[in-house]
Amino acid sequence: MDTSNLPLIPVPRQFDLTGDTFQLAPDRLIIIDSIDPQALWFSAQQLQDALRAFAEVRWQIVSGTVVPADQVGVNLSIVPGSVPHEQGYSLTITPGRIDVIASRPAGVYYAVQTLRQLLQQRADSLPALRCTDWPDFPNRGVMLDISRDKVPTMETLFDLVDLLASLKINQFQLYTEHTFAYRNHPTVWADASPMTGEQILALDAYCRDRYIELVPNQNTFGHMHRWLEHDAYKQLAEVLDGFDTPWGWHEGPYSISPSVPGSIDLVRDMLDELLPHFTSQQANVGCDETFDIGQGLSKNLVAERGAGQVYLDFLLKIYREVKARGYTMQFWGDIVMEHPELVSELPTDAIALEWGYEAGHKFEEHGARYHAAGIPFYVVPGTSSWRTIVGRTDNAMENLRNAARNGLKHGAVGYLNTDWGDDGHWQPLPVSYLGFLYGAALSWHGETNIALDIAQALNHYAFCDESGQMGSIVFELGNLYQDIGFPAPNSSALFSAMLYRPQILRERIGAIDDLDATQERIRVTEAKLDDLEQRLSQSNCQRPDAALIDQEFRWAINMLRHSCQRLRWLIGIVPDGPEIRQDLAGQADALIAGYDHIWHARNRPGGYEESVGRLKRMRDDYQNPPGQ
Repeated sequence: MDTSNLPLIPVPRQFDLTGDTFQLAPDRLIIIDSIDPQALWFSAQQLQDALRAFAEVRWQIVSGTVVPADQVGVNLSIVPGSVPHEQGYSLTITPGRIDVIASRPAGVYYAVQTLRQLLQQRADSLPALRCTDWPDFPNRGVMLDISRDKVPTMETLFDLVDLLASLKINQFQLYTEHTFAYRNHPTVWADASPMTGEQILALDAYCRDRYIELVPNQNTFGHMHRWLEHDAYKQLAEVLDGFDTPWGWHEGPYSISPSVPGSIDLVRDMLDELLPHFTSQQANVGCDETFDIGQGLSKNLVAERGAGQVYLDFLLKIYREVKARGYTMQFWGDIVMEHPELVSELPTDAIALEWGYEAGHKFEEHGARYHAAGIPFYVVPGTSSWRTIVGRTDNAMENLRNAARNGLKHGAVGYLNTDWGDDGHWQPLPVSYLGFLYGAALSWHGETNIALDIAQALNHYAFCDESGQMGSIVFELGNLYQDIGFPAPNSSALFSAMLYRPQILRERIGAIDDLDATQERIRVTEAKLDDLEQRLSQSNCQRPDAALIDQEFRWAINMLRHSCQRLRWLIGIVPDGPEIRQDLAGQADALIAGYDHIWHARNRPGGYEESVGRLKRMRDDYQNPPGQ
């Protein structure tokens, strides 16, 4: 099946053009053929809006079958058992009409998304075709980090949900540590501009109309430092002054201690207040990266029972609380995978989230382990946008492919694509569109989407760029991390050069034997940035936020330019002195001013000062000679 002249995302499972066309004449009807027409009302409205926007025809919506055949434009039908999968659909376009048949309303909605994409490309007629389609993974989700400083505005969230729904995503999660406005815990979120209960209810309803399940997500074991740093919660902390992690020393508190009775009481209180705002019957309770357990209050307990068993015992306490409230527990599976002998002790009605963000993550090995134990699991890759500014395209695409391939092989019940914001959440949201689109396509049907032209898809459905430039610009920007050298797992060297203080970065990079080769890599990177910025000027995005997208990518390009110059200064390619430091400080001030603008265009004010503080520390480095 060649769809190169008719790009769709996701590419359907079975799609055959018959050679005819269907003319989009005015005054046709959209027929809802279902015993519950209200269940298809929103889908019919979306199709009606697309016909008006792209074909400039106004088709009325009616229900029933008593309509003259020559007035039927499209028929939306629910026929139980008509399609093998409950989310599947059959789409047929003939010279006379369009027919959509599905077993459930969700299938009709997904057929309408395919029709909307066809209408976007063909203004006055549609190609006659036969399409039968259904997803590989029943649960296809995206998780957005709202706890590393950025909490998006409601407008931003609604826009993102619209994009994800058009890609047939059916789950959405907001990763939360301290950014839900708990009435019983106002100190924790006081400066964070959190999601309120009312806003969650509104977002849940918005998602539900688009066949997206908004899954509650609240870390309840590790990553609790935003709580434990306050006096009211310090007594629950496993440690207060810091602990060893696989990547070095971590200052301050982190996990709630499994040896303190009040810890599970806090979890109960969070669940009781948070969960009623969601219609989903699943709940992601986190529980990842609890590396401090056994280094503080639970030290004796861990010595007696072992770190893995102590972790599992507390995880099961949380599980019982979630189950008692009628929810299915999701939890990050990293700690259990460090103790594989415990996998078989997990409850078979909880869902493990097998996460890994490098191209070669062990989805094969770990998926086989969950499958053998009968534990339902999701594969959880990521967009590779965080700690990069502009992403890591090749890593993201292989990570997403690896997850889809091995998740399908070992029977994963879901695919959750994550977008994190570690160390300030500096990357603009549109940087993540590449990962969102490719992950959605692969989780729908890997076989037909693995070779997807992602740059073309970005042009059509993310940026609406009539010039055909933006997709390749974003793709190529995301691969600059490979040109500069200095590999950095889960990050890029260009990001690290701006985040870390001079002495720390020198220690991480180590001795550089060939300054000339390094200078050439930097020069090549800068030349590519110049070329990409020139091409950005030629783009022609037809979106309401097109001007903002242009500003975001220009800011990102300037950030990388600054990183290149900072690297030269840090490693001694250019001599240190007042003039170079003054120039670098001036660049940093301009980047900070630009960051202020693009941040507040999509996000709430809470968290901004903490995030921009990292940029200000970078600027402050230039006020002192290197090494001080």
